[in-house]
Amino acid sequence: MDEFEFDRDDLSVTFDRTFPADPAQINPVVEAIMHVVSETGCAYGQDFEVETALREAIANAIKHGCHGDATKTVRCIVACDQARGMLLVVRDSGHGFDPDTVPSPLMGENVFRSHGRGIYLINQLMDEVKYTRGGTEIHMRKHPKPADAPPAE
Repeated sequence: MDEFEFDRDDLSVTFDRTFPADPAQINPVVEAIMHVVSETGCAYGQDFEVETALREAIANAIKHGCHGDATKTVRCIVACDQARGMLLVVRDSGHGFDPDTVPSPLMGENVFRSHGRGIYLINQLMDEVKYTRGGTEIHMRKHPKPADAPPAE
């Protein structure tokens, strides 16, 4: 896989791992990343949002991007800057997709479906979300909480 499209001199890369597109990899990878989140404090008080969005992005990469083919790979990278927060990137080795074609889980019969909420959740939980490389790569950013922000409920 090629390099990610951001300036590594600007951000401190704290996690970079490529792993098989196997659902059994989700928990260990997310736990390792959440350890980094905790150590760096880049998303202090926002662990739930980061973890949930990350789980959804990795699960989507495995299920939809790689079609559950464990011979394909997923790559996660986490970059952190105390002043600007955290950048999480998940890239799959699939063919990509157009996120604008994904139906809203809040409309019509989609409300009753038991799946199809991952992208919606990611967009709700993260401060910035963008797709690159034809939909094979998602960039999720969480800004640091202001020091005077009330605690999450």
